[in-house]
Amino acid sequence: MASATKAAIIRKLFAAYLSNDREAIEAAFTDDFRFTSPYDDEIDKATYFARCWTNSDWIERQDLERIMVEGEAAFVTYRCVTKEGKSFRNTEAYTFAGDRIRRIDVYFGATYENGVFVKQQG
Repeated sequence: MASATKAAIIRKLFAAYLSNDREAIEAAFTDDFRFTSPYDDEIDKATYFARCWTNSDWIERQDLERIMVEGEAAFVTYRCVTKEGKSFRNTEAYTFAGDRIRRIDVYFGATYENGVFVKQQG
């Protein structure tokens, strides 16, 4: 599969999140999908939807800053802006199986509120 096609799949995935299209998200993931973030370790598809799927009404917009694809892997860096004026930047590593997503690993970035850095508690 061409890298442009995988980049298009990722763009469609982000659009589906914004429109709360769970069916499109589920269809984009393989049955053996795994998700890892600073809060989740190798959770499966069912656990992902039970634990991580939320209504995206709190998101004002998502700016995809870069998508880099090499073979069955892709990296996406994006900036998410909330309706309350907070923003954050994350990078996600994708592993594909053909035209479906087998794995996402999320790496959190800094958080901002009205353009000012917000120190996270940790």
